[in-house]
Amino acid sequence: MDFSLVLGRSEKDFIQACIAREKWALKVLYEEYYGSLLAVCMRYSNNSDEAVDILHEGFIKIFKNIGKYQVGTSLGAWMRRIMVNTAIDYYRKRSRRRTEDVDEAYDISSAEPDAIQRLSEQEILKAIQELSPAYRLVFNLYVIEGYSHKEIAEMLDITESTSRSNLVKARLKLQEKLKNLK
Repeated sequence: MDFSLVLGRSEKDFIQACIAREKWALKVLYEEYYGSLLAVCMRYSNNSDEAVDILHEGFIKIFKNIGKYQVGTSLGAWMRRIMVNTAIDYYRKRSRRRTEDVDEAYDISSAEPDAIQRLSEQEILKAIQELSPAYRLVFNLYVIEGYSHKEIAEMLDITESTSRSNLVKARLKLQEKLKNLK
């Protein structure tokens, strides 16, 4: 986001206004990133109400910690990371069980490479949201966010093999759900 063009101010001035809790600056930040960050939250939630809860918790953290943002780096990436971590925290608070370790997990490939092309974004998102929280978290962190199984294991306080197992199970469940939608 180029604040100097949009606001006639530098990014540093804009961030300073956010730190000072100036309503106009916080409103611009919220409105500019609401849609893209809600999309992140939707991938980690069961439904849109839960996603909005995560989003609002994340924005509270963003507003509280905006002074830690380093001007010149990607504000969007910084905020996205906070949202992902907020979603993980949200999941941890509500987690009641863990998936058991599996010694080995194998990648599963689809026999129909064009099956996804026939589905809408909403159908795919709904299928992801129907996954259990543990499967959904690992799937999103690995496939969407690009974290390694080692990083996921550290973030979620699970073993790497559990991360791999949850990913395989998530993929299998998604394949099953998406095949039924065709």
